[in-house]
Amino acid sequence: MKMVGTQLGRAQRIDQPMQRMRTLGARLIMAVLVLPGSLLAQSTANDSTLLEMRDAFRRNNTTQLSTLLPRTRGHVLEPLAVYWEAKARLETASPTEIRAALARMPGTYWEDRLRNDWLLLLGKARDWQNFETELPQFRMNDDRQVRCYALMREVAAGRMAGDVAAPQVQANWLAQRDADDACASAAKMLLDGRHLKSQVVWQRARQAMDVNRPRVAAQALAMIDPELAPQVDGIASDPARYLDERITAIRTRTKELVTLAIIRTASNDPAAAALEMERTRWKAQLTQEERSWAWGVIGKRSAQKLQPEALSYFAKGEDRYMDDDHLAWKARAAMRAGAWGSVRDAVAAMSETQQREPTWVYWKARAVQALKLPDLTAATAEARTLFESIASSRDFYEQLALEELGRRIEAPPAPAPLTAEETAAARANPGLVRALAAIRLGLRSEGVREWNYTVGLHVPGGMGERELLAAADLACQNELWDRCINTSLRTPVAQDHAQRFPTPHRAQVTSRAAEIGLDPAYVYGLIRQESRFITDARSGVGASGLMQVMPATARWTANKIGLTTFRPNQINERDTNILIGTAYLKLALDDFEGSLPMAAAAYNAGPNRPRQWRNGPVLAGEIWAENIPFEETRDYVKRVLANTTNYAALIAGQPQSLRARLGVVGPRGGTAQPVNVELP
Repeated sequence: MKMVGTQLGRAQRIDQPMQRMRTLGARLIMAVLVLPGSLLAQSTANDSTLLEMRDAFRRNNTTQLSTLLPRTRGHVLEPLAVYWEAKARLETASPTEIRAALARMPGTYWEDRLRNDWLLLLGKARDWQNFETELPQFRMNDDRQVRCYALMREVAAGRMAGDVAAPQVQANWLAQRDADDACASAAKMLLDGRHLKSQVVWQRARQAMDVNRPRVAAQALAMIDPELAPQVDGIASDPARYLDERITAIRTRTKELVTLAIIRTASNDPAAAALEMERTRWKAQLTQEERSWAWGVIGKRSAQKLQPEALSYFAKGEDRYMDDDHLAWKARAAMRAGAWGSVRDAVAAMSETQQREPTWVYWKARAVQALKLPDLTAATAEARTLFESIASSRDFYEQLALEELGRRIEAPPAPAPLTAEETAAARANPGLVRALAAIRLGLRSEGVREWNYTVGLHVPGGMGERELLAAADLACQNELWDRCINTSLRTPVAQDHAQRFPTPHRAQVTSRAAEIGLDPAYVYGLIRQESRFITDARSGVGASGLMQVMPATARWTANKIGLTTFRPNQINERDTNILIGTAYLKLALDDFEGSLPMAAAAYNAGPNRPRQWRNGPVLAGEIWAENIPFEETRDYVKRVLANTTNYAALIAGQPQSLRARLGVVGPRGGTAQPVNVELP
């Protein structure tokens, strides 16, 4: 799928390792790191050894790792070196050797990371003695597979009833993206013991087929009957043929396979799946639950194609049998059609967890407003209570809720300044020191993981609010803007918008924005979402720099603006990246007649898709954004616009409106054509 400024999973990929820094350059950068003197001295020693070990680890060269390890003694990143060496030998090392490695890095992320890796191996090998010894020391405790092995062991040892473990195993198993040993084995054990119902297996298979993961579906079905698993491939490759071959009298398990085939059909052709559902034999033999689930998938796929039939498909099933994803798309299709009663009903049928999300609190309130039931006074009071429960300047729907209450978006008062003691504690925190050292050495992925662990998992519940503000300040002082932003966002009450919405490269951004007629807040809002101000961020497919510009897009834009001297390697230069990225954004904005949400969508997903998505009814910008079919682009547009509004409040020092920036979206007026037809 062609993307312009970002790629699927960007939030994760911008934390991938940067290109290897030369050792000399890394040492020079380390000289400005805010570290205690003794640790700085250690950090600048044997940096080249760390980089050699990183390369050896990538090649799985255990001999070289073991040879190099002694040379890292005393280095601030010694725990990372110990982890690399031990991880490479984990499958062959003895428990004594592994525990010796763990003892060399106590209290660090890398100790807990190695323990996590070892627990997975111990669980897979059913080495319960060592598993039970290590599990209580696992501080992160955030791995679903480890949880499933632990539950499996508790039941097998008679320390937990199967009926108590079943809901926990079910939740962890259904949340697993891929096929695994841990949760699948725990589910199979509970299924065999009649603590887990077979319907859960079919639910796993349905969800997997809906997201094109037939291998996961096959693993699940093999638990019920090994002969079912091979049929999944046939269903996945040609669901229509499978349905045509079914005889009128179908067995229970075949019925469920029919449901999988209809789900698969809906992925490509919701109308064909709907016709299949109307066949007399399926109406008679599928249960109401099976039919409703299938209609939920058909409605969802139709809604993702922005088809007007979507709501009628949902109406053929019952909300109580649909899952949260189906109900979310029912609500989106309903708000697009102005059917606020259906929005209300879809939200009411969601799980309590999903109903509490700001997105659905907001849309429930909007439905209450529109329906005016049981009367205007009561509806107004209920809607206001709902808006009040989420209103803040923090994010998209929170900002919209503020505006529904008659308030504009402002930067909140800054928290009390950090004390010298708080600042000193952050600078001396060993985990933060290691994280900064790793990032400065070019080991960004490793540094980010150490940082996230230190602020969020090292102690139960993570750092306290003031500690987080101090850690964010440390990141800001070191111009590690992604850690500054992400850490500050963790504060539950205090909102330091100077940390959350920093403005690095301000002279370059504001002058360039003024030159071409862009709002600098919009540029900052986009950069914050694209790269978190990592100047050499690079996506998995090659988008580069602050504004994450694709190579082909960079060449086209450079040619369009007459930058005849442009060379591809220049896109990683800050000023060139800003020059080309803003030029493309302005071209997209002009092409979409000044619509900020559509231009943001074009920057993320390419211009042709929002050109298609704008067709249909004229919609309020927030309804149009919520109906964007691609999850990443939908999230991206909302975040860029919320960022923009917060940046505008900071830059202008005046209250701002998100709704004014959203505007309305509909078909291009009259016979008007795109300004830049060739816009890539």
